[in-house]
Amino acid sequence: MITTMLYSLTGLILFGMGFYTLIIHSHPLRKILAVNVMATGVFLILVATAYIPVGQGDIDPVPHAMVLTGIVVSVSVTALALIFACKVQENSNLDLLRKRNHRKSMKERGL
Repeated sequence: MITTMLYSLTGLILFGMGFYTLIIHSHPLRKILAVNVMATGVFLILVATAYIPVGQGDIDPVPHAMVLTGIVVSVSVTALALIFACKVQENSNLDLLRKRNHRKSMKERGL
């Protein structure tokens, strides 16, 4: 009972920290990491609820299978999010665009 409560509380704290970071910060990488921390909290809560002390019955494999599937999905979504964040950063680099426009305007003026 104490172990289950400790793991559940830790998972809730992790989820809360991730949610707070997701709301407060605007940097895409921090948002991606915040979602990963939230997912870790959910996985920890699922494992805590599936805990059965020794000798009190059979172990239910469904929550553990859900956690393993969730980890695979989380890694895949994180990889896609990082790729999208890199592409957005490449395409919206304002300094590079300003330099290109400045060079183009200098060429048009003949300078």
